Amino acid sequence: MTERRRRRPWWALALVVSVLALATGWLPRDDAVALAERTGPVLVFVAALTVVAELCAGAGLFAAAAGIAARLARGRRWVLWLLVVGLATFSTAVLSLDTTAVLLTPVVIALARRTGTAPLPFALAVLALSNTASLVLPVSNLTNLLADHALRRAGADFLALMWAPALVSVLVTVAVLAVRDRTALRGRFSEPPAGPVAPDRVLLRVAGLVVGAMALAFLVGVQPALAASLAAAVLLTVTLVRRRPLPVTAADLVPWRTLVVVGALFVVVAAAHAHGFGTVLHAAAGEGDGPGALLRLAAVGALTANAVNNLPAYLALDPATAGEPQRIAALLIGTGVAPLLTPWGSLATVLWWQRCRQLLLDVPARTIVRQGLLLAPVTLVLATTALLVTA
Repeated sequence: MTERRRRRPWWALALVVSVLALATGWLPRDDAVALAERTGPVLVFVAALTVVAELCAGAGLFAAAAGIAARLARGRRWVLWLLVVGLATFSTAVLSLDTTAVLLTPVVIALARRTGTAPLPFALAVLALSNTASLVLPVSNLTNLLADHALRRAGADFLALMWAPALVSVLVTVAVLAVRDRTALRGRFSEPPAGPVAPDRVLLRVAGLVVGAMALAFLVGVQPALAASLAAAVLLTVTLVRRRPLPVTAADLVPWRTLVVVGALFVVVAAAHAHGFGTVLHAAAGEGDGPGALLRLAAVGALTANAVNNLPAYLALDPATAGEPQRIAALLIGTGVAPLLTPWGSLATVLWWQRCRQLLLDVPARTIVRQGLLLAPVTLVLATTALLVTA
């Protein structure tokens, strides 16, 4: 019975729900067309970026970066921790929070164990930054991509609006965790043992160049779906030409199950709004763009995200922003940096927790909650304040 429950195909249930919503008219046809136009490029981007991340992991890019961090630290644990923080921030910003949770977590835990360092502070830093560093670029978080579409229509620029909240979120996270874990980060470690050797140095270099080029493309405004798709095509071609095995089976290289579930969330929330659900949430989120109004919207977004998950929370509350850039930004802060209070607040947290269990690192739910209580309120308030100050 346990094994059967583990293999329950949630994607199949999600597919059935989507088909029924469309077939019965629960989601009206015009609303379905508008939803497809808005979310189609987002789903293409998620698929392409996942391919890039998997191929980079297969090329040894994450392991190589961790090895460089170990050498640069020169035996100082706090320096190693800061370098891991930088790596987690970059990974989240460029490759998305879910990539950081899935692919960087095992590398960081292995690095901590190789250097004789307690792995939990390193793993918890990755967990925190996979959420709080997700405001940096539109590609850092799925909710950012949805918001970027609305911001462009309002004549606003994502980077110009979000740079200060993103910077504050990262700095506050690093400062709070550094104080909390100061004892565990003291002392030195001996010369780190050699980590795993990249199976193909040419492929490793190509992966590094492709990620750098993709990050630059994101910064200069290339459509995320286009940039990620080109990066995925280049990496896949080079991997096959070099006769390297794929890091996962070909059927799992594109996360189609996840895409089906995410698509179903889009459909369900859109259908609920079509039947008046948005009116209730709008009343809770309030109106206006003053300090109290923006903090209220961010707080409602945070509470909703921690209750159900950040993606449906953002989708449900999006109409309450009325397309106003500052309200969109406040909602992004609430649903982006604050879903730290529950293990299901964001998909990244769920994936991170699963990875830790697979790597025999026991992290009780109360540990996640305690870190969330430590970080979420102060990060939300200060990031929203930064938004107000720089607006």
